[in-house]
Amino acid sequence: MVSIEKDESREERITYEIIVDAYDEQEVAMGWYYYLNDNINFPFAGKWSRKVRKTGKIQEKEVKVLGMASEDECLSDMYVEVVDVGNNEDNVHTVRLSDIEAIDPDEKNQQALGDWQYWIEQGYHF
Repeated sequence: MVSIEKDESREERITYEIIVDAYDEQEVAMGWYYYLNDNINFPFAGKWSRKVRKTGKIQEKEVKVLGMASEDECLSDMYVEVVDVGNNEDNVHTVRLSDIEAIDPDEKNQQALGDWQYWIEQGYHF
């Protein structure tokens, strides 16, 4: 189910810059991986929202997003590595990029993260 209207400028960027020449799911995933890796200024401050399985409640943590996870981890979804702000900053988590909301993003991050969120909200997949 499509939850937002088509954005022609995003559609064009996705088609002609991100997944251009992608012929299978792995190539689409790698197109996204390299686009996000090249166009997001890491590290950045973010809020990680996740649903706790036992309670069903949404838990939010302020995190520092360090960078993309490995290519192999991003073949089915886009993942990033984060550390908790204020807690144990040595404890790195790998989380879905779509579970991250940037805090005060710069223009470049806003566009790249917005493109990924748009892809997800349109129901597109690899």
